[in-house]
Amino acid sequence: MKSKRKILSRTYFNRPTVAVARSLIGKYLVRAIDGREISGKIVEVEAYVGPKDKACHASKGRTQRTDVLFGQAGIAYVYLIYGMYHCLNVVTEQEEFPSAVLIRAIEIDGELIDGPGRLCRALKIDRGLNRADLTEGESLWFEDRGVVLKRGELGSHARIGVDYAGAWAKKLWRFRLRSVSASARASRTKKQGGAGFIQRPPAISD
Repeated sequence: MKSKRKILSRTYFNRPTVAVARSLIGKYLVRAIDGREISGKIVEVEAYVGPKDKACHASKGRTQRTDVLFGQAGIAYVYLIYGMYHCLNVVTEQEEFPSAVLIRAIEIDGELIDGPGRLCRALKIDRGLNRADLTEGESLWFEDRGVVLKRGELGSHARIGVDYAGAWAKKLWRFRLRSVSASARASRTKKQGGAGFIQRPPAISD
């Protein structure tokens, strides 16, 4: 029987960021490219919550780059790090409260795509998709395919690469699926290093 596919709505993302982040584990990120779809099960995310969160880009104020974070929930925030690697976030919560969830890792057909830079490269995501509406089911969107996590399957961890954020760096706002397939783990071991493991730094670039 074909699995049920439901595109996640704006209402879904217009909720507390940490709750959205946790609930995205096991959901699917879908990319439409040249008439075909590539989909990956989300296995790791990080939450960034409002202007007081020193790890959030919006903590430094509203700028041309971070303006998207102050907008509607369900919109893509794509930024570039080191002038080379893109990172995909989905905006959350009500307008004017800048928050987002960073999509860190997905599993595609048993292969673990680990790290936001590698993820974006695999799905051909770049700043051309910044501000894209991720609730319309067009070029990029999220789906609920009925995956139900078992008790204890979701791990909560400190966010990576945000030591500059002080006490905020200790927030357990990185969520990762504890169980990935054996083939996915093997793939990760073989492919360690490079852009796939670039973490969120204090500085970003256009």
